[in-house]
Amino acid sequence: MKRKVDKFGGIGSAAVAKATGRTWAEWLGLLDKAGASKMSHREIAQRLQSRHKVPDWWAQMVAVGYEQARGLRVKHQKSDGFEISVTKTMGAPVDRAFAAWKDGALREKWLPRTPLTVRKATPHKSIRILWPDGTTLSVNFWPKGPLKCQVVPQHGKLATPEAAEKMKAYWIEKLESLRTFLEK
Repeated sequence: MKRKVDKFGGIGSAAVAKATGRTWAEWLGLLDKAGASKMSHREIAQRLQSRHKVPDWWAQMVAVGYEQARGLRVKHQKSDGFEISVTKTMGAPVDRAFAAWKDGALREKWLPRTPLTVRKATPHKSIRILWPDGTTLSVNFWPKGPLKCQVVPQHGKLATPEAAEKMKAYWIEKLESLRTFLEK
């Protein structure tokens, strides 16, 4: 029995059809005929843009979905390793959440004994971090009202799917620690 094609890359067939004019089944068939299984990710996305006029972001999403559907890419896989993200809404203003990441003394209270290198910080918006093992961490902050914000760490350049799953669980736990710290 053939598997029903309805969601790849986290995007359902109805959403793909609405944005691109084709369902997943149609894209998979079309890309199979074009020999996409032997193309790089970039080549697939470029083909979608040039031949089918798919907008940039959607070309990337259709290429990822195709690669996942054909077993060429697994969950969380990027071109430079694996990447995960976690989202947590907290009862604290964005400036306090940002400070809890940026200020080493504050960070020690919820993320103890974790030496890291802040590469770039844009106040109240984002922090780019080099993690101790050489992987990358990008943390984005989104205000959700005067006393609420969303914190979204994205951890990338992870070596394996197992490392990605481990870091996803780690960040779920650590964001809860941050939430508890900020909401005291």
